[in-house]
Amino acid sequence: MALYDKTAHELHELLTTKKISAAELTADIFSHIDEAENKIRAYLTITRDKAEATAKLVDEKISRGEKIFPLEGIPCAIKDNICTKGIKTTCASKILENFVPPYDATAYKKILAQNSIIVGKANLDEFAMGSSTENSGFYTTHNPHDLERVPGGSSGGSTAAVAGGEAIFALGSDTGGSIRQPASFCGVVGFKPTYGRVSRYGLVAFASSLDQIGPITRDVTDCALVLNAICGQDDMDSTSTAAQIPDFTKSLVADVKGLKIGLPKEYFVKGIDPEIETAVRNVAKKFEELGAEIVEISLPHTEYAIATYYLIAPAEAATNLERYDGVSYGARVDGADVVEMMTNTRTEKFGAEVKRRIMIGNYALSAGYYDAYYLKALKVRTLIQKDFTDAFEKLDLILTPTTPNVAFKIGEMVSDPLKMYLQDICTVPVNLAGLPGISVPCGVTKNNLPIGFQLIGKALDEATILKAAFTYESTL
Repeated sequence: MALYDKTAHELHELLTTKKISAAELTADIFSHIDEAENKIRAYLTITRDKAEATAKLVDEKISRGEKIFPLEGIPCAIKDNICTKGIKTTCASKILENFVPPYDATAYKKILAQNSIIVGKANLDEFAMGSSTENSGFYTTHNPHDLERVPGGSSGGSTAAVAGGEAIFALGSDTGGSIRQPASFCGVVGFKPTYGRVSRYGLVAFASSLDQIGPITRDVTDCALVLNAICGQDDMDSTSTAAQIPDFTKSLVADVKGLKIGLPKEYFVKGIDPEIETAVRNVAKKFEELGAEIVEISLPHTEYAIATYYLIAPAEAATNLERYDGVSYGARVDGADVVEMMTNTRTEKFGAEVKRRIMIGNYALSAGYYDAYYLKALKVRTLIQKDFTDAFEKLDLILTPTTPNVAFKIGEMVSDPLKMYLQDICTVPVNLAGLPGISVPCGVTKNNLPIGFQLIGKALDEATILKAAFTYESTL
């Protein structure tokens, strides 16, 4: 019996009824990795010994008749910008190629507390800067649905691992769509929680006011299980919220009667793949058939979201990446003096996209340009937030495409950064507003490439998103 393509909740049932063991499940996953990894290339580090040791502990616990956690014994991948004590955390950058953190990220620690099987650290765009995983300092991950295409990014490795049967679930990070966009490209579920729902402690910072850790799973039920495990306030992260954490599995009810769902006209404009638009409008019709009310709305400042994001995010990135100087930790390239050493280190060890964003960020923050660019972007961000606030006075959810296009071919957009940036046009506004959003599969194109739709909810209302997503999924 193949186990690598099942959901976490299905495997939990098999474990608790002793139809399989954690050791058998782990062996099945690694057997599949041995077959598939040289094609998909989802991982930067594989932790087979650690996984097998955890599986043994889980099996001993089951044999004693002890109750196990929902994610106990379930294989998972961790995006390689989430710190893991004793395991390399490279951010897919040559500047951190051999960095081993002395501490665990809080979200990872919570997964460890569930005795999940850690399979390895997943590939990403360097420092999470990209939409295709082609910006990894080491190699490109391939989409399991079509190996000539990208898996999306920046959590491309995490998503490809789940979609390709190399992990049952994964943790990713989402700064402008980096969980939801690859989830759409790879035909899985990806959830960006409300900013502050999940601790950012130990997540290597890209843009601190936008970054958020979240789950990548096979279905909505697994998504709720992972959210239950990782959400909560953390004293190590002052931006984490003290809001009460509900049991998200109680939201898994197939009922959308009475929900008001908005369709923003700005997300259905020229440039959106017609097959995607048709698929998402069919989702709206399905919700309507199930008892929800569909309302056409406007989010008027959407057109400024990409420009706003690509001023704020690089500005924060330029500040966060100042610490990689060849002195404290990470790689060092020698020079005649300290200035030359720092210049050589950053020139040789940072990739092209990271350098590009550092330059954009420093330019936007520089004297004479701060008011014209960065400060203005912050003001527009407030207007984008207000669009959502006003809309949610009358709505429960907002429905949009997750991406304007399906997965594109490897190399197709590498030479056109602006075209690549536009891949996040549907997801970036959610990060700017700090809201929760999910991507759920809703079919395939005539070329059998996955399509995803996005549901956006009110701040801290992940429960309603899960309820609607579960309702749709239940109809398939």
